[in-house]
Order: sequence, then structure tokens, then C-alpha cells
Amino acid sequence: MSNGLPQQNASAPSSFRLIATLAGVAIMSGFLVATTHQLTMEPILQNRRAALEKAVFEVLPEASERRNFRIDEAGLQPLPDDALARANVFAGYDEEGRLTGVALEGSARGYQDVVKILYGYVPETEKVTGMTVLQSSETPGLGDRVETDPDFLANFHALEAGLNEAGTGLAHEIVTVKHGEKEHPWQIDAISGATVTCKAIGEAINNSAAGKLPILQKHLHKLQKASPEEGGGTL
Repeated sequence: MSNGLPQQNASAPSSFRLIATLAGVAIMSGFLVATTHQLTMEPILQNRRAALEKAVFEVLPEASERRNFRIDEAGLQPLPDDALARANVFAGYDEEGRLTGVALEGSARGYQDVVKILYGYVPETEKVTGMTVLQSSETPGLGDRVETDPDFLANFHALEAGLNEAGTGLAHEIVTVKHGEKEHPWQIDAISGATVTCKAIGEAINNSAAGKLPILQKHLHKLQKASPEEGGGTL
């Protein structure tokens, strides 16, 4: 006989069972994400390594061999070949073992995201002699023209990056100017419609060069006397 009170549905799941189920799903999802990350991490790193090595020889076309170095406030230190990810200076050598130039990384904020580049630099002439984009999310058809436009890339055939008399910084700041307004060899002539991305590349080179080139020139002998035993890769 009913007492007038609503009866509890005996088949309804308890709060404990709901929490346990959600916890199980969360644990399984986390496990799958971690497993996927582990399985894909090595191929991703290998692809990045291959892309970086290719870029080094693009900006140092006269080089047939690469060796890794790391530059910081403490100076310049050689690194083994398997420490490519830790390197921020890549020295290029010809078949006779002569230094042809170095490749250095730089980055700056573009229109949508950070633009990461690699540029070639010849210590003997103190000039930037090549540039390639390593990472960019700029607008297709506009910002990505910096990777293909021949007139823009011509800026980096002999871009001046000389040091001041004290050797503590650049003699002239590397800057990007509006298209058609370039007057000095340390200026970059921008692409019309892609000025923001062009300025990011100029800022990336300027900041990298101002911080690294004084140290690089001071320890240049370490690059010129790099021994065959030190890590490196060939083209």
C-alpha cells in the first residue's frame, strides 16, 4: 500500500558510480594522450632535425659540412652532433675544412604568431648572406611571400651586420623600411602588403645579431679551429 511518498528508482546510478565512471574515462583519455605523445614525439623531432639541417645548408650554400655550437653569456662551446636541439649556432665548412659562414636562429612576433628564421652570416665580411623561414603562421598569399619573393630575399645577399668600434654591438641597427625606401646596406626593403611580417624578420635578425655576433667574433678562433672529432653533419 502506498504511503503517498515518491519511490526512489532502484535502477538509477548512484553518485559514486557516476564519479567512478567519469574518473575512469578521464584516466583512459589521459593514458591515450600520453601514449600518442610518446609514439609521435620521436618522428616529430626527426622531422624538425631534418628541416633544420636542410635550412643550414640553404643559408650556407658553400658549406658541405656542419658543426654545432652553443653561444651564450659564457662564450661559445662546441656540441656533439646529437645535440642539435641545444645548438643555436651552426658553423659551415667547405671540403677543405675552411669556415664558410655560420647560421644563427632568430625570432620575433609577426602579424599572427611568432616568425622563426635562420640566417647565414659570414664573419670575414660581417654580412648576412642568406635567410630562410623555419616557422611561420602568417596569412597565406601575403605574409608567406617573404619565403618566395626574389626581390625580398635579395635583401639578404649582403645585408650589413658590422659591429661598432668597441665590438659590443651592431654599428647600425638592422631595420625594415617601406618598400622602395631602402637607402643603406643595413636596411631591409619590405614587401608591399606584408610589411608586418617583413618587420618581424628584420627585428629577428637585429636582435639575434646584436646579442650573438659580438660573442661570436670574440670567439671566432673556436670556429676556425674546430677539430674533426667535434660533432657535425654533412650535406
